[in-house]
Amino acid sequence: MKEKKIDLNLILNMAIVILTIVGTVVMINSKASATGLTANGFQNLKFYTVLSNEFAGVIALCQIIVHFRGKPYLKVPKLVAVTAVTLTFLVVAGFFGPLYGWLKLYKQANFYFHLVVPLVCMVEFFTAKNIGDLTIKHCMIASLSTVVYGLAYLVNILINGVGVWPESNDWYGFLNWGMPVGLTIFAGIILTSFGVACLLRFIKKKIKRAS
Repeated sequence: MKEKKIDLNLILNMAIVILTIVGTVVMINSKASATGLTANGFQNLKFYTVLSNEFAGVIALCQIIVHFRGKPYLKVPKLVAVTAVTLTFLVVAGFFGPLYGWLKLYKQANFYFHLVVPLVCMVEFFTAKNIGDLTIKHCMIASLSTVVYGLAYLVNILINGVGVWPESNDWYGFLNWGMPVGLTIFAGIILTSFGVACLLRFIKKKIKRAS
């Protein structure tokens, strides 16, 4: 009798869904933290981190469904999702970490959303089989989520004003140094998002060629 192989891709997608659910439950029951980039309950949905992780969880669920239906890998949605969560992973580790302290940013729901889910998403993406070729156009599409979020963030500030902490509409503090610096940071993050997508594509191509 032929022994069935364990499908790593399926297991990792299930793990992403479960971890996202756990993180969401913890988030809903969390309280705002001045240094942890958190709000109360569902108010956390304003954060790019939370939205990107929730999106990654939904795409992972869709991947599980198409897996059992024998459909092709959702390469573009997966690239969009893994780019978004990798971006938030890198921004937290490299930008907010030095500002607020890394340990403070990996507590409660953010332990899942800032660290665990992004890492599992990266592993799943790199180990996925039969993904097909990814192009620069796909990388541009992958960075659009950051563009849309950034525009919504800025429009909200332009309409409602910056506000005063803890009711500030600039919850990431990008405008602490003024609008020009804030816009520069936004532009940098959008370019970083595109760069992350290109880097993920590059690594995936190297892994594909080596396998």
